Amino acid sequence: MSYIDLIKEKARQDIRTIVLPETNDKRTLIAASRILEEGIANIIMVGNEEKIMDGAGWLEVDLTGVTVVDPARCDKLDEYVNLLYETRKSKGMTEEKAREILLKDYLTFGVIMVKANDADGMVAGACHATADVLRPSLQILKTAPGVKLVSGFFILDVPDCTMGEEGTFLFADCGLNQDPTAEELAAIADTSAKSFKQLVGAKPIIAMLSHSTKGSAKHPLVDKVAEATRIAHEEYPGLTLDGELQADAALVPAIGKSKAPGSEVAGNANVLIFPNLDCGNIGYKLVQRLAKAEAYGPMLQGIAKPVNDLSRGCSWEDIVGVVALTAVQAQLV
Repeated sequence: MSYIDLIKEKARQDIRTIVLPETNDKRTLIAASRILEEGIANIIMVGNEEKIMDGAGWLEVDLTGVTVVDPARCDKLDEYVNLLYETRKSKGMTEEKAREILLKDYLTFGVIMVKANDADGMVAGACHATADVLRPSLQILKTAPGVKLVSGFFILDVPDCTMGEEGTFLFADCGLNQDPTAEELAAIADTSAKSFKQLVGAKPIIAMLSHSTKGSAKHPLVDKVAEATRIAHEEYPGLTLDGELQADAALVPAIGKSKAPGSEVAGNANVLIFPNLDCGNIGYKLVQRLAKAEAYGPMLQGIAKPVNDLSRGCSWEDIVGVVALTAVQAQLV
């Protein structure tokens, strides 16, 4: 059974409700139909019901069982307006502005449904930038207790691969923090370890990646990763983590033994922490395209309730997978 099939099975064991606000996108409609068919989650779609059902008819997909919430006709609109106002009034929000936003911005409407506990999570980003998904999520839901920053990760499931956790890896940060500091890299490692444990179920073995292994090169970028490793050991002593490591030293047992003898992580890593967003984003896309890996994300970690982003190049199958992962995250909140 593939990794995502295992996640879907977990999702079915305790059904959660996920909001899909991008109802003008045909991939979302197809994904919603398949999610309902497979029994992965309950689905709320935000928008005009007639338009949504017309789109489903044109695509020849069955949305029987979906809940459609039209902001303009929603019985709870006044309640949502007040919730948004109370949450953001210190930042200048008015009730009039809150109403205007909720009637026009389906992403914010979806987030407020999660805030109000009328949904367990939200998935969006197929036709919106990450910033558009993240902004209302952070403004309304806030960060989870004890979390220093929100970061993004991908789950990569590589076929016919013996490395990682039977070919499954977590890559971070691949979608959010442009150039994290050493302290931020350490914090990303900590939240990534928790995400890996939740979503893969195996022990996270974390490599702090660099173009250097244990001082083989000298550069401020190497120093940053080495310092992040030191901070992580100090602040999160329970982590199985090492760095700085080159990718081959992190993944290939023989190379790890040669380049970093005595390291518990070298050659065994399943969680890869990249030194910046360029490396992380390029790295996951290379593995996805060249190794034909299934890539799920960019998932967001550190928000108080599950909201997850999608690549704008995603397929409907990708949306199904991220909804399944979001449902499993919601089981653990």
